[in-house]
Amino acid sequence: MPTNLPNLTKREIVLQIYEKTGFPQKEVVETVQMTLDIIMNALAEGRNVELRNFGVLEVQRRKSRIGRNPNKPAAEVVIPERAVVKFKSGKILKQKLKQLDIATIN
Repeated sequence: MPTNLPNLTKREIVLQIYEKTGFPQKEVVETVQMTLDIIMNALAEGRNVELRNFGVLEVQRRKSRIGRNPNKPAAEVVIPERAVVKFKSGKILKQKLKQLDIATIN
C-alpha cells in the first residue's frame, strides 16, 4: 500500500540544516532563500544550473502549438512558445532513486 509522504518544504530544509549545524535559524532561512533566489535568477536569465551529483536544471524552449479546449473541442487554441525548466538527475541522485521502493510512490 503506497505511503503518502508529505512534500519537503523550504521550512523543513531550514529546520534540518539548523539541527545539523546549530546555526541561528534566521541565518539559515536567509542563506536558503539567497540560494533559491540565485538559482531562480539564473534560470530567468536563460542560464542552466548545474548542481554536481544532484542534477541540472535546464532552461528549454517549448515551441508554439495548437491545443484544444476540453469544454469546446471544436475550437482550436494557440498555445504560445514559452521557456520551461527541465530537471535531469545527477549520478548520485539516480543511484538513490534506484534504491527507492516504487510501491511507496503515489
